[in-house]
Order: sequence, then C-alpha cells, then structure tokens
Amino acid sequence: MNLPNKLTITRIILAPLFMIFFLINNVYSRYFSTFIFIVATLTDLYDGYLARKTGVITGFGKFMDPLADKILTSTAFISFVALGYVKAWMILIIIVREFLVTGLRSIAAYKGIVILPSILAKWKTACQMTVIVIILVYINLKATLLPLGYNWSILTSDSTYKVFDGLIFFTMLLTVGTGIDYVVKNAFLLKGVLK
Repeated sequence: MNLPNKLTITRIILAPLFMIFFLINNVYSRYFSTFIFIVATLTDLYDGYLARKTGVITGFGKFMDPLADKILTSTAFISFVALGYVKAWMILIIIVREFLVTGLRSIAAYKGIVILPSILAKWKTACQMTVIVIILVYINLKATLLPLGYNWSILTSDSTYKVFDGLIFFTMLLTVGTGIDYVVKNAFLLKGVLK
C-alpha cells in the first residue's frame, strides 16, 4: 500500500465525514465540511502527482482513484439536494452515469482489464469539483453574512439558484458526454467484458 493509494483511501473516508458535518445546521460545521472537501480534493491532485513522479502507478490506484472522486462528488451533490440548493433530477443523472461507468470498469477489472479515465473525464471531474466549491463558498457566505445583517441580493435572490441550476446542467451535460465517449472508445473492450 503506497502513499498515493493511501491518499485515495483517505479521500473515500473523508466523503461521509464531509456529508455529516455539512448537514449539521451550524456555520462552524459548514466551514469544517468545506475544509474537509478541499483537503479531499487536494489529495486527488497530490496522489496522481506522486504516482507519476515516483512511478508507482498500480492497478489498484488506476481503478480506485476515479472511484474515490465519484464517491466524493456524489456525496457533495446529494448533500446539496438534501438542502434544496440544486435540482434532484440533474444530480440523479450525474450519479447514475458515474456509477454505471464504474460498474462497467469493475467488470472489466474483474476480468483483468484496466480501463483508464480519459482526459475529458478528468476535466469532467475538475468541473464537478469546481462547481461544488462555488456552491460551498456561497452557502458559507450566506450562513455567515445573513445573521450579521448583510442582506445582499446575491445571498437571497432566486437568480442565484438559477445560476446554480445552469452550472449543474452544464456539468450534467459534460458528465453524460464523457460517459458516451467512454462507451464509444471502449466498445470493443466492453463487448468482450460483457460476454
């Protein structure tokens, strides 16, 4: 168990911790959940960097690293749905795509075939994490400033939620698009795997 793989496992452990603290209706808990998410995101950047630098790229890491990303982002998106910040149907499409692809990759891995995520899929993950951070920053600002009397329109307007809907919709399209790209590019492998 090398350091990059330990970081990947750490990211999986941090995902439910993020959700627990985020769903507690307390400004300090929300700050801490944001800190957890940022730390988890940094482990994603660092474990890939370490694996490439030290040359310890393993089959475990190739499979578990993108799975850890999916667990982390899905946990955050579900938390946002629970508090009414984003539309459930868009998040459902994202999560179904994520775990459908993960299921196919699991079957392939079971048969000894490691299917790597594409560059486009890595951009998709970066997009998801960026949108999550934007929404987390907004939630923290709202929780901090409204009690202090700062009733800025950006904190109370329905237009802000429409912006979130737009960001999530774009992310959903990108997520679905990368799923289609994944299936098309690996169709010959998947046909053999699913026999």
